[in-house]
Amino acid sequence: MKTIDEIKNILICGGGLMGKNIAFVMTANPNFKVVVYDLYETDVDAGIRTSTKQLVDGGYLSEDELAERLSRISFTTDMDDPAIADCDLVIEAVFEDMDIKQQTFDKLEARMRSDAYFCTNSSVMSPSQISSKLQHRERFVGTHFWNPGHLIPLVEVVKTDATADGVAETVMEVLSSCGKKACLCKKDVPGFIANRLQHALWREAISIVEHDIADAETVDTAIKNSFGLRLPQLSALENSDLVGTQLTWNIHEYVLPHLEDSHEPSPLLKKMLDEGKLGFKSGEGFFKWTEEEMAKCSADLNAYLIKMLYN
Repeated sequence: MKTIDEIKNILICGGGLMGKNIAFVMTANPNFKVVVYDLYETDVDAGIRTSTKQLVDGGYLSEDELAERLSRISFTTDMDDPAIADCDLVIEAVFEDMDIKQQTFDKLEARMRSDAYFCTNSSVMSPSQISSKLQHRERFVGTHFWNPGHLIPLVEVVKTDATADGVAETVMEVLSSCGKKACLCKKDVPGFIANRLQHALWREAISIVEHDIADAETVDTAIKNSFGLRLPQLSALENSDLVGTQLTWNIHEYVLPHLEDSHEPSPLLKKMLDEGKLGFKSGEGFFKWTEEEMAKCSADLNAYLIKMLYN
């Protein structure tokens, strides 16, 4: 098995928004050179400069540092490029389609070094299934980056049903060396770790609106101004220890029977779909959105993340 010292060349397969941001992230380790592959010509330099503009404007990333990191990123549309064959580790970030992902790794395995590590950046698809047709499944893991990939610290490293322990450990070391908070998901389960937690909250939030307990604005206000505010400092299981196991038990015994436990999406979501309320795509979901409000929402999120991470 490889050690982190043996990994020098990184391939990012897929030059979309996530691929560009992951390429930038990997250059945080000065020992890494990065190749970005895509079927179509894409301006990786411009894409990364757009993503990092708020960091540069805020003085958190200097122009010189950005230029140096960009100098270690190259781009190709040729999968037979020798630079790809020489890579030690690949992070795939192509479209979320099982056939496309499987075909991509089939082509990569035929071209890359026999000891290369394979990683798939998927938020929902099973790494075990994605890797099911590979010859060397022991060198494959999931690496779920969160959007925006250059800001959110978490990357979930997901073991498949065949991943060798040493592979997962080295991939976590690689990500940590690039400033990411790598967390090991020991079993390949739908949603991995954080998405299971996130959508448990979403299910209850939507249910509260569906049953007219409170409107959408009130639900979000309650989250933002209570436990949501303290989560970065005091998370769920720390909080359980703080209040005590007995109190946690007592609360759960009382409240859990009343929480939403449906195994199907909310009827409210189906109604919204039928009415064309698609969120940002249509300008209305739980809330109505103008173009300016949507742009501000995204910019404000990045500004908040930068403040939290760098201040």
